[in-house]
Amino acid sequence: MKYKFLIPFLFVALYLQGQNKQVLYDFAELPQTLLLNPGLETNYKFHIGVPLMSGFSSEVGITGFTLSDFFLRDGLAINDKISAVLSRLKVNDYVKVNSQIEVLSGGFRYNDNVYFSFGFYEEIDAISYFPKDAITLLNEGNAAYLNRSFNVSQINYKMDVLGVIHAGVTKKINEKLTLGGRFKIYSSALNIESTNNSGTFTTAEGNNNIYIHYLNNIDVNFKTAGLIQNDEYIDDPSTYLKNTFLGGSLGLGIDFGFSYNISKQLQISGSLLDVGFVNHTKNIKNTVTEGSFTFEGINFEFDSANPRNYWQELNDNFKEQLPTTENSDSYVSWRPAKLNMALKYSFGQKRSKYCYDNTYKDFYTNSVGAQLYSVFRPLSQQFALTGFYEKSFSKNLHAKVTYTVDDYSAYNIGFGLSAQIWKINFYGIFDNIIQYEDLSSANSASFQLGINLIFN
Repeated sequence: MKYKFLIPFLFVALYLQGQNKQVLYDFAELPQTLLLNPGLETNYKFHIGVPLMSGFSSEVGITGFTLSDFFLRDGLAINDKISAVLSRLKVNDYVKVNSQIEVLSGGFRYNDNVYFSFGFYEEIDAISYFPKDAITLLNEGNAAYLNRSFNVSQINYKMDVLGVIHAGVTKKINEKLTLGGRFKIYSSALNIESTNNSGTFTTAEGNNNIYIHYLNNIDVNFKTAGLIQNDEYIDDPSTYLKNTFLGGSLGLGIDFGFSYNISKQLQISGSLLDVGFVNHTKNIKNTVTEGSFTFEGINFEFDSANPRNYWQELNDNFKEQLPTTENSDSYVSWRPAKLNMALKYSFGQKRSKYCYDNTYKDFYTNSVGAQLYSVFRPLSQQFALTGFYEKSFSKNLHAKVTYTVDDYSAYNIGFGLSAQIWKINFYGIFDNIIQYEDLSSANSASFQLGINLIFN
């Protein structure tokens, strides 16, 4: 089958889950919301996350096609379906993966106005844009595309496997304003990336042969850290796991957040997360190809007295004009910074709940609002706009419904539920729920689960 090499990738990409945590943001005062905005007010004395169970999230999104585009029973051949998908792919279509698991988490109140939180989580974050020109050239060849320049800059991907040790503080400035910040130490076990590439490949009619091929101003880099040691791939999973806790390349990051009560019922909040970098210094192997090369085929001339090795001459000429070099130079990789902004209006029945300072605080049983989310990626920013409704059935039972418009869907409906029995808090969140009946037609689907001990 012409495109069989693409099938495993499609299955992996489309059966993973995805979300931007819009349901979790500022939901039911869950401790995990402090990771999305350290400036959100809390009303408990301290919390402890159940190790490895307090927070798990998985995120994958894919644009440009869905699984049903390839396997829908419509009588078309699989090659025709794949050709149709490739023809409508755009250069900014992508697949992205993010998964986090909280290993340890906790927090405690220092006084009435200050709350400290801390923890350690592991994260996998990856994005790859579809290099449409390279895919077209690989599958259809260049004969039908004379004088068209295939752009090398479309090769654009990045993957990180790292651990994050963090400590944050939330300070209530006054009855209206709360500020927060979080300091992070990144320990990268694996980084693979290729960005900021340039150059073109062009085929034209030749003078001495049928075609002439031009590789112009090629500048391509492939960077890896933590993948290769002593010229051998690291294939022991325990090595990667160990390196996520201060054993890999290190980096620093900061989160900022705030919440402001415009009135007793209207609140605005926002955060800027993962403003930081990793300095990759361990187990580095970088490959760089630079130069230009023109090839018009080989004109064989037989001379028994002076035989020539044409293929070796071609290989030597190619390496001279378009050399590929390897190095172990350290490099800096920036984390994908994230932005959240939200406006929430609370209304309905007013109730009182017991707080950390032995007082009772009024709260409303309903709230509605809107949230804007953005993440900075290599090619461009990605945005999501969410409208939400939150309902508090009691001080221990809360639900939230969201409607999100993003790159993947214009009708993503999410649902979250938080329940507390004694000191034990359970929460579960599901995204894009209306497409659960037919996941093959979905560009994303997700869940988040966690268990905490919360002491008021």
